[in-house]
Amino acid sequence: MLLYDISTEILTAKVYEGDPKPEYRYIKSIESGDDYNLSEFSMCTHNATHIDAPFHFDTDGKRIGEMRLSTFYGKCTVVTIKGILTGQDMERLLPYCKKRLILHGDGEAYISLSAAVVIADSDIVLVGTDGLCLSTAFDEARVHMELARGDIAVLEGLNLKGIRDGEYTLCAFPLKLSDSEAAPCRAILMEQEKGF
Repeated sequence: MLLYDISTEILTAKVYEGDPKPEYRYIKSIESGDDYNLSEFSMCTHNATHIDAPFHFDTDGKRIGEMRLSTFYGKCTVVTIKGILTGQDMERLLPYCKKRLILHGDGEAYISLSAAVVIADSDIVLVGTDGLCLSTAFDEARVHMELARGDIAVLEGLNLKGIRDGEYTLCAFPLKLSDSEAAPCRAILMEQEKGF
């Protein structure tokens, strides 16, 4: 089994404009004469690789703790997309997709409102991107609301460098911040080795 870490490093990841930057510091340090090392950090729930729950844009949507754990583990399809994926594009792509779809676009893979409608009406349970956001800024709320209608988890901030298009098993469990609209996660792709 081959494992690919597709998470971004929290402290060095690009931060969405307006969000607070993560902070990390040592409270105790052996180097400073303490008996042990002890650190603390703070971050926005949308820093680096994270899951958006439907509650992010929909007050009636599920929060992180209300989402099924099975959403974050299972077969997925990675597809290279540059620009904005339309509803027509999504309809053509859908027959080849597993229940989890990850868009690889060097930070520039987005879905349109019409694509979100197709996804929300499909069997897809999670859609991800290597961008900071799954949608363009002018359509962010409407796209997220449509995905929330379909109870779709959104996985953002992935690092897909060197990942080929194809089928994998995704493992991307969010931290247990039960009442939150989002939570950081460690996202891993698994691929069965070929041959003997």
